[in-house]
Amino acid sequence: MLDGVFNHVGRGFWAFRDVQEKKWDSPYKDWFMINFDGNSGYNDGFWYDGWEGHYELVKLNLRNPAVAQHIFDCIRGWVDEFDIDGLRLDVAYCLDHGFLYNLRKFCESLKPDFFLIGELLHGDYNQFVNAEKLHSCTNYECYKGLYSSLNSMNLFEITHSLMRQFGPEQWTLYKGKHLLSFVDNHDVTRAASILTNRAQLPVLYGMLFGMPGIPCIYYGSEWGAEGQKQQGSDDALRPSFEVTQWNSLTDWIAALAKAHKESRALTHGSFRHVLLTNHQAIWERECDGERVLIAINASGDTYHAHFNANAGCATDLITGAYHDFGGGSALPPYSVAYWRVQ
Repeated sequence: MLDGVFNHVGRGFWAFRDVQEKKWDSPYKDWFMINFDGNSGYNDGFWYDGWEGHYELVKLNLRNPAVAQHIFDCIRGWVDEFDIDGLRLDVAYCLDHGFLYNLRKFCESLKPDFFLIGELLHGDYNQFVNAEKLHSCTNYECYKGLYSSLNSMNLFEITHSLMRQFGPEQWTLYKGKHLLSFVDNHDVTRAASILTNRAQLPVLYGMLFGMPGIPCIYYGSEWGAEGQKQQGSDDALRPSFEVTQWNSLTDWIAALAKAHKESRALTHGSFRHVLLTNHQAIWERECDGERVLIAINASGDTYHAHFNANAGCATDLITGAYHDFGGGSALPPYSVAYWRVQ
């Protein structure tokens, strides 16, 4: 899967260089949003539209069929040469909807299961993620809810966001859709730096793999690498690690990934909560007769959960341990369990 940046190009892009040289006489003048009555901050002799005020990034005119065809030819080349299976679309919220519609049709003509994930921030993701445009998008709403629920010790926030998106009610926004879930990425402060209590890192990842969506891990964060956005994006958030590490957090994430992959309920199941306090939550995922309870304790104290599990016992998908619901369930400090009920 490659990163497709189709909204803009750099000022050194060959077609834009041709416009700089030939101005109105360039055959590529309509590839961009250009006004020859103005002037740019770079004194090009014309004004052009840049991405969100960054004029080193020149916005493409995606409504121009020649631009779309150039992009489609690039995608075809990537499929032919590298056999790619999908694209992550940079700043998808800026892309023309007609272009997205044609992009979906073109990519499916190359590979029926070609996958398109868009970078979306907030708003109604359904405008972009549907049967005619994107297959998935970044779930920034729940990204924020994951870490801030722990920092404020208020699991109501993330649980209510998940209920709003995937719950059983008729007004649920994204039921049946698989959004890209994450706790950090190349644009935001790393999880190990944004959490006020590092002891909650295992809880954070336990929630990530237990919630609906496609869990995504940012390189380096699997061993707890730190990095703050206010220190700058390139050096702080996107460093080159000379040596990789493997620690207890890495072991935990690997176990979560294995449990997630092997459970139909965790990958495709419905979502509801059966217990919720500020510090604890028990979520339920169910699909094709498999029911899994995600038991979360964000507190540093053991919590004894009393709820109707509608079952007598369960198996922990992470550890393989047997769990008996009789007499209540003890949740150890800073813990997450995936109980497959029997």
